[in-house]
Amino acid sequence: MPNSPGPQALQGHPQRWIVLGVICLAQLTVLLDNTVLNVAIPSLTRELDASTADIQWMINAYSLVQSGLLLTAGSAADRYGRKKMLIAGLVLFGAGSLIAGLAQSTGQLIAARAGMGVGGALLITTTLAVVMQIFAPEEQPRAIGIWAAVNALGFATGPLLGGFMLNHFWWGAIFLINLPVAALALTAVVVLVPESKNPRGDRPDLLGALLSTVGMAALVYAIISGPAHGWTSGRVLLTAAVAVVVLGAFAYWENRVPYPMLDLDFFRDRRFTGAVTGVVLITFGMAGSLFLLTQHLQFVLGYGPLEAGVRTAPLALAIVALNFSGLAAKWTARLGAPLAIGLGMVLMSAGLVSIAVLAAGGYAGTLLGLVLIGAGAALANPAMAHAIMSAIPPEKAGVGAGVNGTLGEFGNGLGVAVLGAVLSSRFAAVSLPVGLAAATSAAERQRVTDSFSAGLEVSQLVGAGAVLTGGLLAAALLWRAERADSELVAA
Repeated sequence: MPNSPGPQALQGHPQRWIVLGVICLAQLTVLLDNTVLNVAIPSLTRELDASTADIQWMINAYSLVQSGLLLTAGSAADRYGRKKMLIAGLVLFGAGSLIAGLAQSTGQLIAARAGMGVGGALLITTTLAVVMQIFAPEEQPRAIGIWAAVNALGFATGPLLGGFMLNHFWWGAIFLINLPVAALALTAVVVLVPESKNPRGDRPDLLGALLSTVGMAALVYAIISGPAHGWTSGRVLLTAAVAVVVLGAFAYWENRVPYPMLDLDFFRDRRFTGAVTGVVLITFGMAGSLFLLTQHLQFVLGYGPLEAGVRTAPLALAIVALNFSGLAAKWTARLGAPLAIGLGMVLMSAGLVSIAVLAAGGYAGTLLGLVLIGAGAALANPAMAHAIMSAIPPEKAGVGAGVNGTLGEFGNGLGVAVLGAVLSSRFAAVSLPVGLAAATSAAERQRVTDSFSAGLEVSQLVGAGAVLTGGLLAAALLWRAERADSELVAA
């Protein structure tokens, strides 16, 4: 039985490394789509006559649906089978990509993106859950490191692939390129990936699924709407209030239902709490700071979108090199998870400081910062994901992956919104191009650029502080949890 612990569960699946490659291929289809659309915005605006609001919904429809459904998707994978949900995710994502690529209107494209978000939620949760099922405990850190490295690879190659496709084809090609990848991954999943699910067969928590989906979607929407509409606007405050009420109802319900989708007792485990704290703050600092860095590369240093994408690639390449080679997993094994996470986030924080302090002098300071961030992320991210997953019973692996993904989405949105707000508070104009267009002399244009650079520096330093705080807090909680476990064993 694939759901019963036995020798194979302890030794790992005999084809586990091939299966990991298949899983990473499935994951890559989702990750590419997270960033590839940004490159196509000018083409979409011109060819579909898309307004600013249309563009925002093309981006947000995908992220809102995906972030809202992550917990529900993970729970469904645990109950109905992770292989089944992986197949369903690939089919939905492929179908959505086909419709998006052939869309004739902004409404069709927005609807297709929402469908892709459903498939993306299923893929993100099931891939990590399957990794935990097919690898023995001693191999899990390296396997998760490779899984995390693919995330970075998708982030780095998305804009590059999008730029290449748009230089040779029409905008729909950025979606249609998903089809052969999804078809190959689907075939490999059907043939190679073993089925696994919760052997208890808990009853579905339908109300919990509804509340978590609505609550998380509302929360993420409030966060991403804040910078555009104002944090005190009626739209943002109403959506935030809905999120607080619905998520409060979700927590109340989960504490009382016999078969909760998310057992809130997990948060009493210091390992789990420390890791989730680190995930939120690491994604907060990274997403917000990299969002600002792309603006610095384009607006201050004068690079084009594709050139800026190439110059952020060293971050992802450092993560890929350290995790695919196994070096990050070896360092984590020698240091232990608490110290590895703490050291990783110190390196990331140092990288953000380097970018803040040295970036104005050219690309060299930025390159140093990117390499430091990449090295830190290669250590910290897999260790935190493994801490979350190992703190949750194996039969709840899908929910654990959903928690990891949900917190990552929350941290991403919060980082972009908050650090963007810090920049806005230091830089009066709507954007640097608008400020430069309004300047009437060379001296005034220089003052505008200097003001923007100063705002970026402060924002990057705030991000560095958040990452450092997260590292120290996560390391402390994990260290206390390990010490408590050791004392319990000794007693």
